Amino acid sequence: MLRGLLLLGLVLTAGLPRGRAEEAGLARYAQVEIAPTRTSIYIGSVSLTMPSFSRQGGAYVSAYAAKVFPYFFYNEQGTLSIEAPDALLARLARGETVEFTGRAVSAGGEERRIAGKATPRDAATGSLKVRVFVSRRIQLIFNTTYRFR
Repeated sequence: MLRGLLLLGLVLTAGLPRGRAEEAGLARYAQVEIAPTRTSIYIGSVSLTMPSFSRQGGAYVSAYAAKVFPYFFYNEQGTLSIEAPDALLARLARGETVEFTGRAVSAGGEERRIAGKATPRDAATGSLKVRVFVSRRIQLIFNTTYRFR
């Protein structure tokens, strides 16, 4: 009986550092920088810039600014959030390509769906392919890179 309790105590205690190690491992994913990107549209281009994303409650959140050339009257700013649960980050840490979803909300209240794929190069960097669904028939595709800080 005592031997069984000691064995159970050892098993439970051995699990604690691993849980803390996993949390510490995910802590390095608290902030991510996305390189400015650009895509072509009919007779023009759209440039997208975002400051660093910070992870809040299982999602990365940041502001964004989209500049449409030469159609400046379509420029917009807003907030962007990408769903990033722990399981997704663990797969990314193992070097697996992951797909993600999210949404953007412009300052004017327009909501846009986002879908993408992250392909890691190493533990801290990789490439992104992001689709922004502007309307039912229009989507903008951006190819860029990311770097965890």
